[in-house]
Amino acid sequence: MPTPRIKLVCLVGGGFAAVLSYIKARNTLVHHGQDSQHSPLSETAAGLTNRERRFLNFASIECGQQIYMTPQDFLESVLESESKACLKRKILTNDDVMQLHAALQKVKKNSSNLFRKLSEKGIISFTEYLFLLSVLTRPQSGFRVAFNMFDRDGNQQVDRNEFLVIGQLLGRTFKDRKADDNTKKILTRLEPKQKSSLEHVETGQLPTTLQIYFFGRDGSSTLSYDYFNCFMNNLQREVLRIEFERYSRGGIHITDVDFARILLGYTHLKPHEYDKILRRIGSVTNRHLVSFEEFERFCRVLHNLEDFALAMRIFHSVNGTISKDEFARAVRICSGSTMNDHLIDIVFAMFDVDGDGDMSYNELLLVIKNRFRFRNDRKVVGWRAFKRCCRQEIRCSAD
Repeated sequence: MPTPRIKLVCLVGGGFAAVLSYIKARNTLVHHGQDSQHSPLSETAAGLTNRERRFLNFASIECGQQIYMTPQDFLESVLESESKACLKRKILTNDDVMQLHAALQKVKKNSSNLFRKLSEKGIISFTEYLFLLSVLTRPQSGFRVAFNMFDRDGNQQVDRNEFLVIGQLLGRTFKDRKADDNTKKILTRLEPKQKSSLEHVETGQLPTTLQIYFFGRDGSSTLSYDYFNCFMNNLQREVLRIEFERYSRGGIHITDVDFARILLGYTHLKPHEYDKILRRIGSVTNRHLVSFEEFERFCRVLHNLEDFALAMRIFHSVNGTISKDEFARAVRICSGSTMNDHLIDIVFAMFDVDGDGDMSYNELLLVIKNRFRFRNDRKVVGWRAFKRCCRQEIRCSAD
């Protein structure tokens, strides 16, 4: 067992390394910020919305003065707390982009790993980024509503022009928005310029990867609801699979503690609060492994957030508490599916604060809402990491 002196040396050495790492990262940030023609620092300093900043921070492609994400950029933006440090964007020509689109020929239609297979071989516009984010938080019952938003003529088919109208509406919003000159300049680089008429969207602009995936290389194909529904289901499943595999390490199950860690990865709990919740998992008498199917089923329930929250509030207002049977009933009402008893035991252990067998549903709903902010696996570096390390070491020494 390490002596207190050895621990102190490790702490000092670790802190010194963390400080050096922080200084090096900061110097690198300044260096790249000066050299880059379009510095992320200047972009995030403007009067942009959070999603506009996040898109700019993760987007790694520029073409024709427009900024785009790759499929890999998009996955990182919804699964990572911060973008990769300060790399310049790749400047591509139209021909370069069309060569990237060739990768679509190697991907099967209705694939549940489309974005991982494409990786950096594709481009996603800011409008499509907003659309994809809405897909990830939408319940299956809302897929039809999303489709009808694009299907302007009501013929149950969406063509490329109908799909692009959303981008034109966004461009008009940018134009009418009150902002400083720097912000307006950046906004013009988020969405290609289009004609003023809603009925005749410019078709000569550079097609994105999603446009080709939906409408073909010549843009003449149409998108049916069945195909649209399958795409949305597959995207949700792909993101959930990535989250699951971070903890399964190539296996087919995760532990109940790992399941709890995935949920808590979206919170901003203090270290002692985080540890206290994980320790409560140990109170569960029947410990079980969690399969991907169980994990996915639970997350699908969370997509019905409004209905689920309403059901929980009703049960709580009637009885003053929420029992496991009532929780299971709320799940069935909102999703039409059942949840395994051991998964309910884990959730109750996490949010049964006073150990009386009833859930603190407010804390659960807060975790669910934080989940949709797409902040997972938050990595703390530099001085904050050193302080956290010290606190954890002191607590361990006290124990």
